[in-house]
Amino acid sequence: MNRAADRFLALTRGVSEGIARCELSHLARRPIDLGRARAEHAGYVALLRELGCVVEEIPAAPDLPDCVFVEDTAVVVDELVVMARPGAPSRRRELPAVEAALAEHAADRPLARIEAPATLDGGDVLLVGRELFVGRSARTDAAGRQQLRRLLAPHGYTVHGVDLSGCLHLKTAVTRIGPERLLVHRPWVDAGAFAGYELLDVDPAEPFAANALLVGDVVVLSDAFPRTRRRLEARGVTVAPVAASELAKAEGGVTCCCVVLRDLRS
Repeated sequence: MNRAADRFLALTRGVSEGIARCELSHLARRPIDLGRARAEHAGYVALLRELGCVVEEIPAAPDLPDCVFVEDTAVVVDELVVMARPGAPSRRRELPAVEAALAEHAADRPLARIEAPATLDGGDVLLVGRELFVGRSARTDAAGRQQLRRLLAPHGYTVHGVDLSGCLHLKTAVTRIGPERLLVHRPWVDAGAFAGYELLDVDPAEPFAANALLVGDVVVLSDAFPRTRRRLEARGVTVAPVAASELAKAEGGVTCCCVVLRDLRS
């Protein structure tokens, strides 16, 4: 067990029976095996628990095809919960159930919201220490970034806009794999935005491997990316592989399926 993750909560949501109708921006639609997707998600949840997280699961909703990708609905820091406003209108109905869960499990934090007409997806927000990097994507607009900046500045956070292209969210192209270490696929993101951080490149044959989830001191990575896994392990990174190929057809990665927050009450 990864004892470094003992004080973390992970909010997840089940796989909708309507996932085949998910939003897609950069991938061609392919058949999704619902049973396999649910089995992958169950394995993902089990891994989060094995790594020491307390997992709180929200039931899936048949009329919310993308609800498993709960990350997009909220941005959580120690001082505040910010409910997002997804750029895809179909996803905004996911918010009430997530807000209710966060009100219960993050009751030690005030709650704020990104207000219309601004849009912001949680998948576009990369938190590294007291800095937040926010993607300039089709799902997150300038007004959304500005509202997030205004909400977090009083708590000592700095918000930076980052250019990206060819992928859905910022965290499709870059994620945190250590206190000051990032995993990146440079063709999709302006790597110059991360000056001062150590950048590790994914294997060029595995661009989607840039989406990795740091839990304590362990990096969760899809088992579809063995070359990148070897690169990380060669640099001393502990990797926990997980099956995620079916959910990847819905343009989701391992960060997308949870909201991880520190348990301030422990």
